[in-house]
Amino acid sequence: MRYDLEVIASLIDPGSKVLDLGCGDGELLKHLKENKQVQVTGIDRHEDKVALCIAKGLPVVQGDMNEEVQDYPENAFDYVILSQTLQQVYEPDKLLLDLLRIGKKVIVSFPNFSHWAIRLRLLFSGHAPKSKQLPFEWYNTPNIRVVTIKDFKAFAKKVGFSILKEVAINTQHEDKQGSIITFLPNLRATYGILLIGRNGNRLNIDIR
Repeated sequence: MRYDLEVIASLIDPGSKVLDLGCGDGELLKHLKENKQVQVTGIDRHEDKVALCIAKGLPVVQGDMNEEVQDYPENAFDYVILSQTLQQVYEPDKLLLDLLRIGKKVIVSFPNFSHWAIRLRLLFSGHAPKSKQLPFEWYNTPNIRVVTIKDFKAFAKKVGFSILKEVAINTQHEDKQGSIITFLPNLRATYGILLIGRNGNRLNIDIR
């Protein structure tokens, strides 16, 4: 499993009820179901990926996450996961508030556009930078905005939700391996992973 998904899985309590938005081929949902006895649900807009999930016995529906989340009642899930999708969302503030309505906690992850390698490429080449985490050209990228860890923390303060846990990571070997970054994360991390909630209670969660 991808290293960022391992970190996300470590934030989730066994036996929880989880919704994964943009769940892809269901790699994380399958892991949670088999190893943490989590009650899982997924949403993805790609028909082929939904078919892969269903073949694995995972309850996943095809649809637009912005529309599908409207059908769930308040506190329907213990956790809602938005993994590497935030940078493709048109109204992130609206979506995150919707997720905090239907989920007691929300886990958000995104490529950190402030990583030092991206800064250097832009500085020395003068072109829109690419990386293993952001491999697209400016004209064919699905990403409609760039996000940094520092930006997201400022956004959280402005919108009014709480950051309960923050994990910055570096990944290698096609994201299958990695490490947690504690020193200068906005400069040195390739991904930010944040657990957010509606109140100011900070959680003490160990990442192993």
